[in-house]
Amino acid sequence: MLIRAHAVALSILLLVLGLAACAGKTKPDMTREQASVDYDLLLNLPEEPISYRDQVSPILEQRCVVCHGCYDAPCQLKLSSYEGLERGANPLRVYDGARILPAEPTRLFVDAKDSAEWRGKGFHAVLNEEAATPEQNLEGSLLYRMLRLKQRHPQPRVGMLPDAVSLDLDRQQECTTIDGFDDFAQRHPLWGMPYGMPNLSDDEYRTLVQWLAQGAPAPDPIQPGPAAAAQIERWEVFLNGRSNKEQLVSRYLYEHLFQAHLHFADGPPREFYRLVRSSTPPGQPVDEIARVRPYDDPGERFYYRLRLYHPSIVAKDHVVYELSDQRLARYRKLFLEPAYEVAEMPPYTPEIASNPFKVFHPIPPRSRYLFLLDDARFFVEGFIKGPVCRGQVALNVIDDHFWVLFFAPDTEIVALDPDFLDEMQDYLQLPADRESHLKLLSIWNDYWKRQKAYMQAKREYFKQIHAMDLKTAMNYIWTGGGDNPNAALTVFRHFDSASVHFGLSGDYPSTAWIIDYPMFERIHYLLVAGFDVYGNVGHQLNTRLYMDFLRMEGEDHLLSFLPTQARGPLRDSWYQGSRQGVAQEFSGDLDWLNVESVIGYRSDDPLRELYGHLEQHLGPLAGSDWLNRCPTQPCGDPDAGAAAARSEQALRAVTEIRGDHLRVFPDVSFLRVRTGNAEPDLAYSLILNKGYTNLTSIFDDEDNRDLDDDTLTVLDWLEGSYPNFFFVVDLERIEEFAERYQAIRSRDDYERFVALFGVRRSNQGFWEQADWFHQQYAREQPVLSGLFDLNRYKNR
Repeated sequence: MLIRAHAVALSILLLVLGLAACAGKTKPDMTREQASVDYDLLLNLPEEPISYRDQVSPILEQRCVVCHGCYDAPCQLKLSSYEGLERGANPLRVYDGARILPAEPTRLFVDAKDSAEWRGKGFHAVLNEEAATPEQNLEGSLLYRMLRLKQRHPQPRVGMLPDAVSLDLDRQQECTTIDGFDDFAQRHPLWGMPYGMPNLSDDEYRTLVQWLAQGAPAPDPIQPGPAAAAQIERWEVFLNGRSNKEQLVSRYLYEHLFQAHLHFADGPPREFYRLVRSSTPPGQPVDEIARVRPYDDPGERFYYRLRLYHPSIVAKDHVVYELSDQRLARYRKLFLEPAYEVAEMPPYTPEIASNPFKVFHPIPPRSRYLFLLDDARFFVEGFIKGPVCRGQVALNVIDDHFWVLFFAPDTEIVALDPDFLDEMQDYLQLPADRESHLKLLSIWNDYWKRQKAYMQAKREYFKQIHAMDLKTAMNYIWTGGGDNPNAALTVFRHFDSASVHFGLSGDYPSTAWIIDYPMFERIHYLLVAGFDVYGNVGHQLNTRLYMDFLRMEGEDHLLSFLPTQARGPLRDSWYQGSRQGVAQEFSGDLDWLNVESVIGYRSDDPLRELYGHLEQHLGPLAGSDWLNRCPTQPCGDPDAGAAAARSEQALRAVTEIRGDHLRVFPDVSFLRVRTGNAEPDLAYSLILNKGYTNLTSIFDDEDNRDLDDDTLTVLDWLEGSYPNFFFVVDLERIEEFAERYQAIRSRDDYERFVALFGVRRSNQGFWEQADWFHQQYAREQPVLSGLFDLNRYKNR
């Protein structure tokens, strides 16, 4: 036994000496930082491969994808899938509002098929692609080096992070390669990963490092299950019908659903698909045709296919559309049963393909409108969230909080008249066919003249309508058939992101949109189907300017329901400062403002009175916001538990905060109320609604703020994709939390408040709280939830 023990000891000694020898064989000019390897983890390397899907992916999701999940991922490094790891990083920014020429698209899974093609597009590796020993797998892995840098140089554990850790949204990125890492680490020792966040736990770090040492083994491909395969076959048969009528309908569906995460109604809650155009027919592997826009020419022969979407789901681009047998029957009823002819298929030339009123004019407008209304939230989310993740080009033209309603499809309105729409086709042309032009003024004037002619035609019709009482006018507002929650929506803008919720949430907003079919269709084709995140400055500015028209159109629809004496002052209040100048220059004929169309108002606040009638007209679909709109005291949800009732009674006072001192508050804060063991903990969102005098700048609207018009909304669910801060409070202190929140008047007040209830980036309990909010979101929304993005988390 003694001899055996000595033999074992000698073996271990030789192994250690061997590893040391390997370490000594590194290049002479390698520094200690560059050659650093976790030898203790190598000595205990598991024999069995570490599972990417079961062990690695959950860590990446909770600690890495929260900053590396979409187009705005630093250095384009998307860690939401193994394919993203293989693709690597690229120093070019996707978001660049000043580029003269369009950028080459770099959409994962679309614009290249393997790492070799990505290297040709300027992406460099973050995994080791050279020799294959465990040590070399680490030495040659940029991802490992970043993780190790964080372990060697952890950030402060209290207070705010130092200025060396820049957290500005548009901060200067430095996308080092493995060859330049030594210099990078010397200059930026605090830039290890997770960047600007607490370190990984020992177990998380060990799992990732040992997986990388094993050569980062890839997971087996995921295939749809038998039930999903049967559904896919049924849908692909439907979508690939060969008659002109079927082809036109499928083209319409594809151009509206291409950005969707499709979910089968009876399928697993986290299984999603994409509708793509493929060069291969059903039954063969999908070969997606790479085009910038869904109406770009796909070539002579293609097929509509459903492709499994397997990356981690991130909230900021997760826009879900449900497929089911009922949905298929609905499509047949809307699009195939009506009698109409499609004599020939429309071309894919840009001036035609970018105009849905020309391409799809044979399909009855009412069918198209009903299709949009059925899932109105999905289509509004398309431009509010959508696949581009950040939406400042479109979103800085909208208010921070407003309601969205829709004209009823069964009323006689000119916007659904096929002859009228055919006559207006050229006036409804969108600017996507001119994205590369930089002659902004001439293009602006051209599209304004078209919009002006269209609005004038609508107003001539409007002037012919006899005045009606307020109750009768409500018949023009869609009620969703009494059970479709899409009838009423609330939009919350959070700087360059936004979110959409069913029902009328928050206090009564200063404005609302009422959308008709042509407006709805143009919003989609302007900001979703026709928008190119890789486009040049001309494309982005033209998109932004045209969206001004559409916003004003929706707001003018709201004005038409108000008495004439209220319209002018209210419209002026919406367009203060520079915004007023835009409204005057591009307002067209304002005679309609003096045409009385709705009578019977009884109060001196007609907008609030109109909102009240809309709530009553919509009934339960309007929702009940006890926190932000409390008509009488006391009020509250009668079904709320004791902890929720107490929390909401305290937080109701927070919703009354108004004005200038709100400037120190983040756009979106999440609040966790710890209730103890009696009831589950509660989650709330604290939303800052900023006021603006001027929403005309594409670059920086912070200089145009109307601080006196700021408000705060409290929601009893998690809202928004980019939380800026977490607060945690025990139920016993909820009244103190609310009182101190109300008392904040300065930055110093806010810092003291954060010290009591906030969770800073340096807080060692940060990941625990982030995990809880993610789990709570999944509990609230099993299908619609996704990973929050922490890039905008404040350093407070």
